[in-house]
Amino acid sequence: MSNDGPSGVAEELQHLHDRIAYLERHNRQLQSALTGIAQRMQEADRYRFLFENMEEGFCIIRFIDGPLGPLSDYVHLMANPAYCRHAGLSNVVGRRLREVIPDEADVWLNYFGTVERTGESLYFEHELLTTGRCLGLAAIRIDTCDDHLVAVIFRDVTARKQAENALRLLNEELEERVALAVAKHQKAEAALQQAQKLEAVGQLTGGLAHDLNNLLGGVLGALELARYRVTDEHQHATLPALLDSAHNASQRAAALIHRLLAFSRQQTLQPCPTNVSELVGGMLELISRTIGPHITLSCCCNEAAWVARVDPPQLESALLNLCINARDALPAGGMIWITLDNLPMSPERAKPLDLAPGEYLCLSVEDNGRGMTDDVQARAVDPFFTTKPLGQGTGLGLSMVYGFVRQSGGQLQIESTQGQGTRVSMFMPRHHARPDFRLPDPEKSVTYPPASTVREVVVVEDISAMRLVIEEALHDLGHTVRMFEHGPMALAGMEGRPRPDLLISDVGLPGGINGRQLADRLRLSYPGLKVLFVTGYAEHAVLAVGTLEDGMSVLTKPFTLSALATRVSQMLED
Repeated sequence: MSNDGPSGVAEELQHLHDRIAYLERHNRQLQSALTGIAQRMQEADRYRFLFENMEEGFCIIRFIDGPLGPLSDYVHLMANPAYCRHAGLSNVVGRRLREVIPDEADVWLNYFGTVERTGESLYFEHELLTTGRCLGLAAIRIDTCDDHLVAVIFRDVTARKQAENALRLLNEELEERVALAVAKHQKAEAALQQAQKLEAVGQLTGGLAHDLNNLLGGVLGALELARYRVTDEHQHATLPALLDSAHNASQRAAALIHRLLAFSRQQTLQPCPTNVSELVGGMLELISRTIGPHITLSCCCNEAAWVARVDPPQLESALLNLCINARDALPAGGMIWITLDNLPMSPERAKPLDLAPGEYLCLSVEDNGRGMTDDVQARAVDPFFTTKPLGQGTGLGLSMVYGFVRQSGGQLQIESTQGQGTRVSMFMPRHHARPDFRLPDPEKSVTYPPASTVREVVVVEDISAMRLVIEEALHDLGHTVRMFEHGPMALAGMEGRPRPDLLISDVGLPGGINGRQLADRLRLSYPGLKVLFVTGYAEHAVLAVGTLEDGMSVLTKPFTLSALATRVSQMLED
């Protein structure tokens, strides 16, 4: 049969059917591809929308070779509009870093180059100096290391950094203001504490002036009689008694002055092992004259009392303050008891006092006066709290005592009943050491040692009477003496002379050079020169603790000739 027959027609129809089926499949594939393209275009539009409208700045950079070698620059492949808002840089796409910010290129290359090399993300803040913007940035590597691509997202944090800097400056200013305020407060507190001491000293003045006048009257009278009887050979037998009387009266006057100086000086001394029983005994005469004759003073001190590690002058001040408070509670007279005893303290007794169990020394002052109300007792140690009339008290007495005792590792206890009296106790921890602080014994004589070898001693003293006494004492010891009235005279007189064996100098000297300055200048010419300072003030008020060098010593006026001779001999022999 021919192809033009029915079979040929069937073949054509089948071929046409296959063609239509192919076209339908291709059309479906084309529609599917077009749908995917449309979806991808929608996603791209979405990403483009997010890219262009996101709040953070965003860019992708590619590291390239630059003028300084491989990967020494990078180019901005893309950057969103927020890039310009946050960084302050525009038209960066397609431009190299060294073209955009050449002066800062190395800094940013170091940051982002670390990410590109290591693949580790980086979060940091840095100021873009070109635009004055501080940026908070996050950088990550994308694709592989061979692509050298890094994505950066960032935000302008300038306002926050400025606020932080302003807050930091404000805090520094506030800290400075607080430090100044604290310093002013401490200065005012120190001034008030000294005012409290001066107030107490003022209360002592009348009694001390009376006693000193009596003692000086005895000294002057005895010396006048001695001078008169020196010319009368029949009265020579009475001279030793007259001279002893003058000497003893002078020693008692010196002891009174010593107690006053120890109480009134402003320096805070270092605590030392102290014989508190001896200290209290040395204070009794001063306390008795302070409280007046209308009040009876009784003292009961355990002679075997333990040693305490305290600041002796501050303990004296605290004891005197307590006795003055007790006196003020007895306007019509009464009794004051001072007691000192050892006190082993159990945990049950120590806990309410906020103390550790152990061995304590208890020093208490008790009166049978008007006592305190509960409200007054509760505020008794508050600074500036006082029940005295305006102008008659600073309110710092008990506060100072409380602070001193607490700083010494102890505690203050106040027991009072209105109308029956008050007892104030100072508990101080026992210290297992021999006492370093002992009160001077004005009646004790020191052996007057003869000189084993004649030495040359230079003496600088502006008071003629003291020069005469020191010169005669040194001559009696067998030494040669060179005397000067002030520092410039001594420097001129010693120029070019051989080194002396000892310099004795007052601390307060006229002529513009004090004793310490004179000693330092002479020691430049005579290295290792031994120096004995003599002063009418408490030694700590003139020469601070720890400032004396080897070969230096201090002797406080008034001193006995035996004490001078002993000190001179010790220094020369050493």
